[in-house]
Amino acid sequence: SALASGPLDPGSHRKALMKTGLTLLIVGHLTFIAGTLVHGTVLRFVVTARDATSLLYGVTNSASVIAALLTISCGVSALLLSRYLGPAALKWALLALSACSSLCCLCCLLGLLVAIGLTLANQGQALLAPCSIADIALAPVSRECPFDPTRVYSSTLSLWTISLLLEAVEIFFSIRCLLLTLELLRL
Repeated sequence: SALASGPLDPGSHRKALMKTGLTLLIVGHLTFIAGTLVHGTVLRFVVTARDATSLLYGVTNSASVIAALLTISCGVSALLLSRYLGPAALKWALLALSACSSLCCLCCLLGLLVAIGLTLANQGQALLAPCSIADIALAPVSRECPFDPTRVYSSTLSLWTISLLLEAVEIFFSIRCLLLTLELLRL
């Protein structure tokens, strides 16, 4: 591991930063895709300012997409730093990005846990609020319901669970990036 090999081994730092940066880049893109899928298929119909639960869904999902963009930026910076270890400004930028990414992803993880818990507790009623149909199971996409209500509950929970796992991976690798940068700055 780069952390165990000593502070003066630039080859191991390059390799560790490159692997960490690539991982952050990939995971950040996957989180971004999952967040936009949830928003595009369900939340754009559900979120209203009058309903606290749906508002929580929207804020959490938007924060998840923003955290994904931060993670992607952190990954790009780590890749740049793996190539050019010299510039102190790049090291400080990566330190700030990795710290912000870690904290933002942690907030998103907690928000997703709350969103999943609320959805399970109310059995998806906030997700199905735009549908004014008596029997949800028998109604396909119609004027009364702007999306397919038969799959919205399970699809949203599945995508949120995937996002939750991706946020955990983002936190792990953002912290790893933070530790590598601290070591490079000799702090």
